[in-house]
Amino acid sequence: MLSLEGPKQHVWTASSGKAFRYCANARLDACNWLLPSEAADEHTLCSACGLNRTIPDLALAENRERWKRLEFAKHRLVYSLQRLKLPMQSGHDQAGGMLFDMLAGYAENGEEKPVTTGHEDGVITIDVLEGDPAVRTARRQDLGERFRTLLGHFRHETGHYYFPQLTRVVGADSFRELFGDETTDYGAALGSYYREGPKPDWNRHYVTAYASSHPHEDWAETFAHYIHIVDTLDSARAYGIGLRSETDQNAAVAVDVDSYSEECFDRLWDLWVPLTVAVNSLNRSMGHDDLYPFVLPPPAVEKLRFAHQFIRACAR
Repeated sequence: MLSLEGPKQHVWTASSGKAFRYCANARLDACNWLLPSEAADEHTLCSACGLNRTIPDLALAENRERWKRLEFAKHRLVYSLQRLKLPMQSGHDQAGGMLFDMLAGYAENGEEKPVTTGHEDGVITIDVLEGDPAVRTARRQDLGERFRTLLGHFRHETGHYYFPQLTRVVGADSFRELFGDETTDYGAALGSYYREGPKPDWNRHYVTAYASSHPHEDWAETFAHYIHIVDTLDSARAYGIGLRSETDQNAAVAVDVDSYSEECFDRLWDLWVPLTVAVNSLNRSMGHDDLYPFVLPPPAVEKLRFAHQFIRACAR
């Protein structure tokens, strides 16, 4: 964080003496990231906003508010990917690189054309309607989900984006030992999931019910869940949160690891479990649902370990 001086549309000077300029989307109150002043003009986008390929029609007030919520979530995603040192080639510069389409549904010949959130060839598509909390809550209830957030969507679809690199870094065989054969018919698997529901014993093997639909979705849900853990631990560390030890009730355990660079997965997990118990209790004290509505079985934890190992391999 920097303390800056000057009007928003011009060069700002930080206390360090270096000059910066706001991202062009600052004028829309959708971004507060900075660029070096010599490398940008008032129309230049930051590294997060520059990944956009399509944004909705901002002349519509409802689109603007929804899009801003999406941007805030996407910026947090990009922050995490940068901290994890994952490769992030822009699709504007390289075929198959990362791009974002934030699309609003439209009518064609009197028929509604909804948007499907998903990933294909590096392009992550997000339905702008998900930026409406009422719509997102209704969809969560319709689908029987306990957890549905904009940030979760971005993290999940990014998991799909990194899958080709996963098979190159750790190999398909290692993946299939934990997640299953990803070459099975994807469309048929999803069709079965939506018709018949999740596998009856899904909670003994997966992070979520949806993860049981197909190995690709299992990976994307696991990847998203891993970043949930790492980013939340990072925030806990920033605020100096400490927890009571589960083995010694008189001892305090500080969340004192840099979760984004920690090599030992067990260290993260040992902090994560008591932290989630604590934050769930705090939420219940305010009459809210659990902040972390998950109970993970051992196979799901091993998949998280696999995600950790993949990400650490990419960062080296």
